[in-house]
Amino acid sequence: MSDDITKFLKSESAGGILLMAAAVLAMVAANSPLSTLYASFIELPVVIQFGNFIIDKPLLLWINDGLMAVFFFLVGLELKREVLEGELSEISHVVLPAVGAIGGMAIPSLIYFYFNHDDPTAVNGWAIPAATDIAFALGILMLLGKRVPLALKVFLVSLAIFDDIGAIVIIALFYTSKISVTALIIAAVCIGVLFVINRGKTGNLTPFILVGVVMWVAVLKSGVHATLAGVILAMFIPMRDPRNPNRSPLHELEHDLHSVVAVVVLPLFAFVNSGIPLGGVGIAQLLHDVPVGIALGLIVGKQVGIFGFCWAMIKLGWAELPKNVNLPMLYGASLLCGVGFTMSMFIGSLAFEDTGENLIFDERLGIIAGSLVSGVLGYLVLNAVLPKLKTNPTHATNPSQS
Repeated sequence: MSDDITKFLKSESAGGILLMAAAVLAMVAANSPLSTLYASFIELPVVIQFGNFIIDKPLLLWINDGLMAVFFFLVGLELKREVLEGELSEISHVVLPAVGAIGGMAIPSLIYFYFNHDDPTAVNGWAIPAATDIAFALGILMLLGKRVPLALKVFLVSLAIFDDIGAIVIIALFYTSKISVTALIIAAVCIGVLFVINRGKTGNLTPFILVGVVMWVAVLKSGVHATLAGVILAMFIPMRDPRNPNRSPLHELEHDLHSVVAVVVLPLFAFVNSGIPLGGVGIAQLLHDVPVGIALGLIVGKQVGIFGFCWAMIKLGWAELPKNVNLPMLYGASLLCGVGFTMSMFIGSLAFEDTGENLIFDERLGIIAGSLVSGVLGYLVLNAVLPKLKTNPTHATNPSQS
């Protein structure tokens, strides 16, 4: 399992660096003479048509609905692997990050609701600060190098997996548009076909992917968010090839997708969603209840929810700290979980994409501010509490001296 964790951490930390670069590039483009070109790029119409069947969306939505389905597919693969063979297969490793994730979703959402409960449009964004961007968080954690205990990294990854599960459930239950019964029936048929293929004891991934594409189109047309198709498809990918038990189709697919998601999907998502024109932004926009609720949810809510719930579990004797991890380290990791960025922006796009309210406020202001402050505070706290690396002496000493 350590090899899998190591590969995962390396890819996610590299992805975090690329995410940062993409976000900065988007901000520069949106606030420079390139702004018109940037706007034209994200609104570029992309059409796929077969006879009377047509999907016509701007590039922004193709990325948010299409490429992000690949991201959620990878999340589903990781979740299945961890439950069957990894850290989440042992209940003792599950309790603390699971409870921390619950607190890390509940408290930020309550903080946002407190500021926006009297606005029927703004309240739709209650789940925005509930999300954690594992790529960004691990990218920051990796800056501290070998000083970080492996158990702390595993805790952060495990918590993020539960956080992703929560985000998937929230999207499925609360962020759907008008439902098309016909499209849902087609999606249900696809799920049945995937079940039959899975039970057919095949290690060939081609039929899974082909049916998965059809299911994605059906879910896209159904009104349920299309990214959920990626999670459903992942649940049917076989862990072992019945004809060759030493081969894992799921591991192979997960390995192949990691670099694609880290290098292409998430940075591209960050680039098309992070370009905030700051020309007309004033105090009123910055202090609007939506960005304030998001920022405080990420900065305050995440650390209070995660650390507070974990601390209570430990003090009650219902969970134990991970090996070589103490409470100050756990607090620093809780701060890092306030980096919501990618997932927060994704949920924000679902909450407000049809309202036009971004003309009045921009939830991305709160996401970027809250994520930036959380990332800096988390780094500073961990840098202070993590053990210092021992340095080699610059000259030999007399063994008799002590």
